[in-house]
Amino acid sequence: MQMQYRRLGHAGIKVSVLSFGSWVTFKNQVDVQRAIECLDAAKQAGVNFFDNAEAYAGGESERIMGQAIRELGWKRHEFLVSSKYFWGLHDGPNTSNTLNRKYLLEAIEDSLDRFDLDYLDLVYCHRPDPETPIEETVRAMSDAIERGWALYWGTSEWSADEIRAAWDVADRHGWHKPVVEQPQYNLFHRRRVEKEYARLYDDIGLGTTIWSPLASGLLTGKYLDGVPEGSRGALEGFGWLAEQLTNEQQNAIVRQLKEVADELECSLAQLALAWCAKNPHVSTVITGASRVEQVHENMRALEVLPKLTDDVLDRIDEITQA
Repeated sequence: MQMQYRRLGHAGIKVSVLSFGSWVTFKNQVDVQRAIECLDAAKQAGVNFFDNAEAYAGGESERIMGQAIRELGWKRHEFLVSSKYFWGLHDGPNTSNTLNRKYLLEAIEDSLDRFDLDYLDLVYCHRPDPETPIEETVRAMSDAIERGWALYWGTSEWSADEIRAAWDVADRHGWHKPVVEQPQYNLFHRRRVEKEYARLYDDIGLGTTIWSPLASGLLTGKYLDGVPEGSRGALEGFGWLAEQLTNEQQNAIVRQLKEVADELECSLAQLALAWCAKNPHVSTVITGASRVEQVHENMRALEVLPKLTDDVLDRIDEITQA
């Protein structure tokens, strides 16, 4: 099945309904050569949006993605690339856990150096910052666009009230408005996308680039019998994730979802990705992979989309008690 493309909310650009992100994998599991293979496979499948963040692997994820893009020889008009800012790479009162103007403008400029790009398509405030006046943050993000460092900006894991406040500030001053939110969304984490943001889709034209569609791998079924060696849950420093992935109650639900996947003749991962993409308010589903084979498997979720009839969706809701 061919890739589908959706408007990013009310913005003019279109993003592939399945996209590719580098969280956890780049540097931790993926070097430049494997990044080249995964990015190439994703683009060959029609992916045009590639997600990253300053904090991923302490900036190395951006560097690896940028080098891979250069070696692949992509034309700049062929892809969209993003990064996100909040935690920072340097300790200090003005450089970590903040969205102040100094930090944001310096951080975005540094990202451009690591990517070796003239501009980013999307930049996000990676978390809200209650200590910085929202006017300062909105002005800084708008100024980054005015400087030509980015084309659009948005937020990640902001509340509906915070997003609306930022939009209102930008509207009042004639600054560039936030056009996109990057929230977690999967079969175990639904409320924010489906309920909290409900009015924002029409009111301000909010687009969404959702992350963790597989609940960090829980919805692949690979953790039904513990944490396998070489998996994300086995990575050093991710012990907190291993506890979540081996949750007995949630894995009991995964076992029931596997029955649905088997009937639809697809993998659990493909079912979970297609379910996310079925939501019309999801602009793109960010997928991840540490091997090119996973990229190919994830892209086949497109074949599952037409199989998600109302009856199937109702059954999934019943299983997940949504």
